[in-house]
Amino acid sequence: QVQLVESGGGLVQAGGSLRLSCAASGRTFSSYAMGWFRQAPGKEREFVAAISWSGGSTYYADSVKGRFTISRDNAKNTVYLQMNSLKPEDTAVYYCAAGVSPSPFRIIVAGGGYDYWGQGTQVTVSS
Repeated sequence: QVQLVESGGGLVQAGGSLRLSCAASGRTFSSYAMGWFRQAPGKEREFVAAISWSGGSTYYADSVKGRFTISRDNAKNTVYLQMNSLKPEDTAVYYCAAGVSPSPFRIIVAGGGYDYWGQGTQVTVSS
């Protein structure tokens, strides 16, 4: 069982930055691929970024590529999402997710591939 707790959300002006954190419980964090998703009001949940359990592979949605960076610190059981050059359309509830992965370089893009989800943190970008 893995419990995920996101933090770092808030209100920021367009062009600003935020760093989200996702703290995981459990001693096997390093064997989980991690991902960030978001859901805006009235819209479906969408993939944002993913990272393999080794940290050696990452993948981004086109809408955030070049602006967001996903990283992880396995010693701290934490995954991060650094968000720069934020836009109003980035406004959403952001969720982190963990999925069992047999490969240190495998990333998971589909939400159905994840086993555990956090409760979410709100990010609001004002214009």
